[in-house]
Amino acid sequence: MKRTILSLLLVTLWTGFAWAQNDDVPEKVKFGGGKCWLYRLTLADKLNTPFSVEHPEQFLSRKALERRRRQQIAVDSTDLPLPPAYLQQIEAAGGEIKSQSKWNRTVLVKVKNTKTLHALENLPFVVETMKVWTSPDSVKQHVRSFFHKDFAAWEENPGKPYGQTTLQVEMLNGQYLHNMGFRGRGLTIAIFDGGFMNVDRIPCMGKIKILGTRDFVAFPAKDIFQEIDHGTKVLSTMAVDVPGIFVGTAPDAAYYLCRTEDADTESRAEEDYWAAAAEFADSAGVDLINSSLGYHDFDDKTTNYAYHDLDGRTSLASRTASMLADKGMVLLNSAGNDGMGQWKLIGVPTDADHILTVGAVNGQRQNAAFSSLGPTADGRMKPDVMALGSPAAVVTGRGAIINDMGTSFSTPILTGMVACLWQACREKTAHEIIKIVRQSAHLHDKPNNVMGYGIPDFEKAYALGRNKH
Repeated sequence: MKRTILSLLLVTLWTGFAWAQNDDVPEKVKFGGGKCWLYRLTLADKLNTPFSVEHPEQFLSRKALERRRRQQIAVDSTDLPLPPAYLQQIEAAGGEIKSQSKWNRTVLVKVKNTKTLHALENLPFVVETMKVWTSPDSVKQHVRSFFHKDFAAWEENPGKPYGQTTLQVEMLNGQYLHNMGFRGRGLTIAIFDGGFMNVDRIPCMGKIKILGTRDFVAFPAKDIFQEIDHGTKVLSTMAVDVPGIFVGTAPDAAYYLCRTEDADTESRAEEDYWAAAAEFADSAGVDLINSSLGYHDFDDKTTNYAYHDLDGRTSLASRTASMLADKGMVLLNSAGNDGMGQWKLIGVPTDADHILTVGAVNGQRQNAAFSSLGPTADGRMKPDVMALGSPAAVVTGRGAIINDMGTSFSTPILTGMVACLWQACREKTAHEIIKIVRQSAHLHDKPNNVMGYGIPDFEKAYALGRNKH
């Protein structure tokens, strides 16, 4: 949801510099895809697939299989790709396939007329069709912003090793793991976001280990590095490493940058993009996913989620998210920034089981008023844990350090530290890492639906992980 991915603009009122760093509002141009719709097809089964669980190397990478072996996770039928014969019949009926999910048995197709839709509905293996997106009249034309090659002199703080990120790291006692040499090396993090403006050009990001980029949006951007800079800010909190100025929480980790958010529209199709990215992350052997995204209302108000839908199973994104730990990955998802609005609650996929939903606190370790609240519709406590997000230091797409606010930033700050913890406790499973992080938090004995288990302490988490009490 745009209120989640785009950090709260109102909170930058206190600093004119923050306003000065915002990209110019892009001009709108006519949507080039013509009038069309996206439909989600749900398939009855995966019969007659040429793939088998006995030969997972055909659809999972060596790294993915190693991750599962280490956590004693078996490959099962959900991992099998969709039958090529089904996909061929969908295309023969006129559906242009834009995305698919083997875990959910769904296919996202572009449709231009009702004749094609009827043909797809009549396929014997299609049990449900759902319209999830309608083409807009116009979209924003995104262009690269200029960027600073060097940080400003006032941003340097040689007396503090972490510089501008000191508070957000030390609040989690993250320096304890860093000082022991655990900075995320050997761990892979996938970032799901809407754009990564200038990550490929900003000098302080030149040493980040980026394994690859993927665009899962149905109408891909020409270049994810000229899209919005929200993902740039998110990445910076983990990966930038400039001692004395700005040090992220996992500067030695490796990263995949995944565009799953369409900044021009708000629709349930973004859940299809999110699910496809999650399955890619699994197949590529990713260890952790950072998602500063959340959804509950859309351009088509008839598709909005209600509170009773927040059960971890109703939405496509939440069903997918609930499977990730069972595949060996840890998902950290921002709780959302709706705490001061009418909705106030978390959205999807933050209602998922077996993930870490992350809220935001201020510098006094108090809950940020905008941080979304729980519980889930089925009574599970949310958020899970908290980190600094009111405000947090980030590097923008213009290469400048600003203080920005939102659970979008508390989440990656924590994601990086979880990667460091997992490096230190490599034998632990995804489920065990999630449990340890919760247990290390300061409200573990008295959790609530405002701050969850509270703020994790990674020295304590390390002791729990190494069984040192």
